[in-house]
Amino acid sequence: IRQESEVVSTITAICALAIALITSALLPVDIFLVSFMKFPNGTYKVSTRGQIEDTVLYGYYTLYSIILFCVFLWIPFVYFYYEERDDDNMNKCSQVKNALKYTIGFAIVCVVLLLIGNNPVSSLFSVLVFRAFVPLEAPPSQNSTQWEKVQYLFEELGSSHGLPALSFSISSLTLIGMLAVITYTAYGMSVLPLNLIKGTRSVAYERLENTEDIDDVEHQIENLKSKCKDGRPLSSRDRHNLQELEGKLQVLRRRGRHLEIAERNCCTKVGSALRPFKILLGVFFILVALLFTVALFISNLDKALHSAGISSGFIVFGTNLTNPLNELLLALQPVFPLDYILITVITMYFVFTSMAGIRNMGIWFFWIRLYKIRPKRTRPQALLFLCMILLLIVLHTSYMIYSLAPQYVMYGSQKYLVQVTGPTSGNATFGTTRICDADAPEDQCIVTRSYLFLHKFWFFSTIYYFGNWAFIAAFLVGLVVSCCRGKKSVIEGEVEADDSDVSDDEYVH
Repeated sequence: IRQESEVVSTITAICALAIALITSALLPVDIFLVSFMKFPNGTYKVSTRGQIEDTVLYGYYTLYSIILFCVFLWIPFVYFYYEERDDDNMNKCSQVKNALKYTIGFAIVCVVLLLIGNNPVSSLFSVLVFRAFVPLEAPPSQNSTQWEKVQYLFEELGSSHGLPALSFSISSLTLIGMLAVITYTAYGMSVLPLNLIKGTRSVAYERLENTEDIDDVEHQIENLKSKCKDGRPLSSRDRHNLQELEGKLQVLRRRGRHLEIAERNCCTKVGSALRPFKILLGVFFILVALLFTVALFISNLDKALHSAGISSGFIVFGTNLTNPLNELLLALQPVFPLDYILITVITMYFVFTSMAGIRNMGIWFFWIRLYKIRPKRTRPQALLFLCMILLLIVLHTSYMIYSLAPQYVMYGSQKYLVQVTGPTSGNATFGTTRICDADAPEDQCIVTRSYLFLHKFWFFSTIYYFGNWAFIAAFLVGLVVSCCRGKKSVIEGEVEADDSDVSDDEYVH
């Protein structure tokens, strides 16, 4: 049962994260296409502009719909199925029935979000239900291909305002992802590089220290037991202390076995040889973290000083403060693979730092620790929780990239032509080009489809704005805490006092 649950949970996690990463990879493609529609002089190219916009929009429709399926149906069903399977008295039919019962609750939440995103008459849910009983109008051509029929379905959804419903649902998930980013990613951005720089404690020194602790505890146990050699029972206080000391002795002996294995492990020796490379990598990661924090601070400061206000979602008209990451992406954008690679690196950086934060903190629900993430000991349910958190974090990454480089995400490298009539002979008209921003004429610049999804509702943008300030504060607090902590143990997290046979730390593959 355990092997089967591990395989299914692993496949579920891989597929869900792959969909999320593919969705984030669509962002640079979206930016490249809107930039490709215009010449450097600000004029439009002769191209199928509407078809390109619709193709990208259909891509977002498809991928975001799959993400909703994963979050509200697939992952909950797998989680509750194997949660019920822990009960040996239940057969497969009962397990499937109970898993479906809980999954229906998640599906209802998804439907509610879709309905809230639009009015009940024209919501996506109503379109799907209504059209199931009332046939769609026939396409213009009866000999249309399958792809044309799919396009026609999307046009029906678009004409029925399916975009707001889907946008509201995805924005709601992104809001949860923002909380995960503030909790895990901000801490991981500080703890990951500092752990690489500081390294781990010496295995030989830890073994020596652990041996001394074992001798000391054994000596205390012997002193307590000597009190009852003459037949007198121990007091309740002494019995309590004896139980604590025996539990501590078991933990120390387990630590000793783990340290002995770690000392013989070739990976420990290779890690010591790669110590200079780890230090350089840690310095690079901390510089990247500081760059992101500075870019995010400049972007938020620009919104605080020059935006249209809270009721507009803090939208900024024009470029007021120079954002280093925004300028870098605009410089790399004309050479298509470079900005694509940079956004991919940013996304993977957020994923790795988030995993580092979850690895060090565990999975919490407010003040209750639900699961611990341990190498080779993570329960399948914990793996699904980890998958869900990372999926939501990757969703929020799109808005994080917008916060880091707002102009790049909105318009790419587009420019528009400003016509000026001069006093020359013939009253000739000439013009200058300007970089597209929110203050540009609506018909002169094309907004990316990603921006439409992220900013369909202004109140989400307002919440994200304050969430960015919370992210900066959490990163700075995590940086101070990580700096104050000493080197971690080479077997950090493998042995803890609260380990037990039913604990997820004792889950052995």
